[in-house]
Amino acid sequence: MTVQIQTVSPSARPTTPVFAPLQQADTSAIPIAELLAALSHALDLTEGAPAGHTLRSCMIAMRIADSIGLGNEDRTALYYAMLLKDAGCSSNAARITELFGTDDHDVKPRMKIVDANKKIRLAIETFRSAGGSGGFRSRISHFMGIARGGGVTRELISIRCERGANIARQMGFPELTASAIHSLDEHWNGAGHPEGLKERAIPLLARIANLAQTVDIFFGAHGIDATMRMVSDRRKTWFDPQLADLVVKWRKDNEWWQWLRESAPEIEVTALEPSDPQRVVPSSGLDLVAQSFADIVDAKSPFTYRHSTNVSRWARAIGAKFYADEPTLTRLSRAGLLHDIGKLGVSNTILDKNGPLFDEERTLMQAHPVHTWEILRRVRAFSEFAKMASLHHEKLDGTGYPWKVPAEGLDLQARILIVSDIFEALTADRPYRVGMPIEAALALLNKDRGKKLDAMVLDALEQASTEMPLQAPEATERAA
Repeated sequence: MTVQIQTVSPSARPTTPVFAPLQQADTSAIPIAELLAALSHALDLTEGAPAGHTLRSCMIAMRIADSIGLGNEDRTALYYAMLLKDAGCSSNAARITELFGTDDHDVKPRMKIVDANKKIRLAIETFRSAGGSGGFRSRISHFMGIARGGGVTRELISIRCERGANIARQMGFPELTASAIHSLDEHWNGAGHPEGLKERAIPLLARIANLAQTVDIFFGAHGIDATMRMVSDRRKTWFDPQLADLVVKWRKDNEWWQWLRESAPEIEVTALEPSDPQRVVPSSGLDLVAQSFADIVDAKSPFTYRHSTNVSRWARAIGAKFYADEPTLTRLSRAGLLHDIGKLGVSNTILDKNGPLFDEERTLMQAHPVHTWEILRRVRAFSEFAKMASLHHEKLDGTGYPWKVPAEGLDLQARILIVSDIFEALTADRPYRVGMPIEAALALLNKDRGKKLDAMVLDALEQASTEMPLQAPEATERAA
């Protein structure tokens, strides 16, 4: 199944505003540009990138496209590739943390811009990134492990690129978009990854995307002069020399650089959508968008493999004991898929830690529902369940997190999601243990019956558990 991306001709567009008030959002036809622009904040989180990085990279890429007269088909494919360029980034987070022994959010942005053609500089940055706070011995140990790994860089990038391209295909985007994502880290001189493509063997859209994202990172961190030096220095190594020369000519366009730095990128990017007629996702397609981002979340850690998918199934099954209307059940299902999207902002050193969390780590972990709220409230199609999704760690007695919401602040749908999340975590198989049997999990949950967890919801769970298997059939590839 692919998202059915429909088109709306200008004459067929409604005369009333497409954007309904937030609390009355009409999700029947959401512009795909608006949807992906809002969800790009989640991808920035998982990459450890500054807020708005994906959107600004898209703005830069669209200017390059305009400058070279890119055709509409290619321009449209590039636009969506930029918005989904980091869709595969969560899939190598656990491996990066294992190799470097430190926060993947620190390693990724640092290693993303280091010039691998300068071997000494690469070695220095790798050494600086390795070991985290474990001291000099830990730094040496991890650095040597990376050095002995040989093709580790290619491995990490291959995981990310292949996963990102497959997500684009899963969502129904054309192969032009998928190939741009897949070849994002190829370099002009053939020293890039994952295939070592060289010069014009690299898809044009990937060449543009690589240049655009690198310019944004440098511009935000070091300013215009350093950015122009970097582009000039890496022409014919990282970048297509013609594209690099084009960008260098923008040096004196101060008004444009100020616009890039100070504009509201979400608004600007949606206005730049090249499609005519406008592309929209019908309500039925939103389930696949939600599933795709749930897969991104669950790929971040082997400890959460398919967690979001299974929470969604349980939330819908329990909800069916209380509600007969499809809109409510759909809302519960989508909230289950996206309830943990805020975990993209949590380091794998915390998510994958084998042992109790320190106070500071616990604080960071318990902030993930806040990230969920901040991401979902931006998405018109998902804002209606943003609050519910962000309450999945609260408890009836007010001892949950992050807001310690008491019973009167937790409606039935929130209570269903809370129970679904706990039950799935208890019964799912994980790398370090076999899932708890249903009877044992129910008995454990019933210890909090009426105190922390809703009694009626627990009764509904017990009934639902006799009617469906613990885990959904395989639908996505296992996270690396």
